Amino acid sequence: MSGCSPTCGCASAADTAPDTAPVTAVARVNGVALQGPTEQLSEDALRQRACTELLRQAAQRAGLLAADDAPAADGIPSEAASSAIEQLLEQSLNVPEPSEQACRRHHSAHAARYRLGERARVRHILFAVTPGVDVGALRKRAEHALLEVRSHDSASDPFPEVARQLSNCPSGSEGGELGWLTAEDCAPEFAREIFGHPEVGVLPRLVHSRFGLHVVDVQQRDPGQDQPFEAVHGAVAMTLRQQSYVTALRQYLALLAGQADIEGVALEAADTPLVQ
Repeated sequence: MSGCSPTCGCASAADTAPDTAPVTAVARVNGVALQGPTEQLSEDALRQRACTELLRQAAQRAGLLAADDAPAADGIPSEAASSAIEQLLEQSLNVPEPSEQACRRHHSAHAARYRLGERARVRHILFAVTPGVDVGALRKRAEHALLEVRSHDSASDPFPEVARQLSNCPSGSEGGELGWLTAEDCAPEFAREIFGHPEVGVLPRLVHSRFGLHVVDVQQRDPGQDQPFEAVHGAVAMTLRQQSYVTALRQYLALLAGQADIEGVALEAADTPLVQ
């Protein structure tokens, strides 16, 4: 059986329907399309394109970009638009320089982040996010695997076999073993979940990275050596500046979104300027 209902009409439709790609609802910013009529994008990809288009149009209004600069058909702005957006953000974002007191507070609260020589012996199971993948279904498979490797008695260890069966990483053939890693060996978003924490064993959460979803087992830790504030002052200040920049950018984009006509994509919007 095909699984179709008796009234769906699929047999006759297959004989008569033209051979065309399905039409996707097109998202727009102030009437500018963010995708082609048959291009399907994830919500994250649409939001990224919408933010870029908001900034491109703001750069045009500020006189930093020619009015005839064409919107990016593939979400990648022209070289001129990229340069103009950079100028716009330099002019528009208020990013305060962190005080020494703020830096000291941050270092005191996050000293583990600035240790030298911290290592972790790690194994993982990767569920890769690839174009066209059903992310919801992928997450369910990853969560089921996480539950499976955490719910076992001390006499058994299902992790290697689950990794061999399910992992999209070449390490799967080795039971997911990645060996001893430092933060520099990993993607930053992966490193943030692994280093600077005391946890040992299978982490009770999925770890997200640019590569997908990871079930992670921290087998051993070498904590490294804490660094005095004076030795890492520059790195701490850079971290706080980056945090302030991200906050200011979000506020600026929310203000632009509040002033724009946006269709087909959800963005945070503000009607009035926010304190930066």
